[in-house]
Amino acid sequence: PAFALNFCDEGFVNDPLRELHVPALLEMLGVPCSGAGPAALAICFNKSLVNAAAAAMGIPVPVEIHVGASDPSPPLPAAFPVLVKPACGDGSVGITPASIAQTPAELACTIARLRAEFPGRALLVQELLTGPEYTVGLVGNPAHGLHVLPIIEVDYSSLPPGLPRILGYDSKFRTDSPYWTDIRYVEAQLDDDRRGLLRDYSTRLFERLECRDFARIDFRLAADGTLKLLEINPNPSWRWNDNHAVMAGFAGWSYAEFLRRVLDAAQERLRGV
Repeated sequence: PAFALNFCDEGFVNDPLRELHVPALLEMLGVPCSGAGPAALAICFNKSLVNAAAAAMGIPVPVEIHVGASDPSPPLPAAFPVLVKPACGDGSVGITPASIAQTPAELACTIARLRAEFPGRALLVQELLTGPEYTVGLVGNPAHGLHVLPIIEVDYSSLPPGLPRILGYDSKFRTDSPYWTDIRYVEAQLDDDRRGLLRDYSTRLFERLECRDFARIDFRLAADGTLKLLEINPNPSWRWNDNHAVMAGFAGWSYAEFLRRVLDAAQERLRGV
């Protein structure tokens, strides 16, 4: 084939641990493809590496403790509540309301549960961010024009009281969950300074982590108003009702136009090599 449009965002045979294997195989076969390459997917899969890179660039990240898979007694965080999640993962796997710990005892139980569920994986214990949550979508490439789509905000206002305001596994995969049915995504109302920060942080991360053609980057405000990175997805969902399509709609693009622009970005990048 002359070109492959890689929309395999779930990984080879739907295994997120093998998401990078698809472009790696194409690369080995000499078939150019759209989207991030295997190195970018490998780095971005490891959230602690992404946060280390972002912090080195001066981009704020949540205060966190890295808990190794064999660490017998991880240090306690400076403050509670905290969110515990796998250090490597995709699709918010392992992130549920039960991932929030309010006390040292709850933290120990949460770590034990996640270690049993994800054996051999390191965990991150992070400060729980509770401010407004924003998503930035990018289409294009730095050398050929990188387009920042209208930024969206997560609207938790219809979520039943008592449920933590987080985007976890249920919000993406459980259609019977209020996290699926009651969360909305609206165009963010931002002042120029915050909008500028989101655009600056996102475009710099896109280039530094060697994303290609399109990517999604999520941020949330800390209690003190600091904008902090949540995660970067270098191979985000492209489906008609997911965030990139929603942001494209706010930009005035049809769904077909959004897909065409991703395809065009890949073609322009490949012609420029």
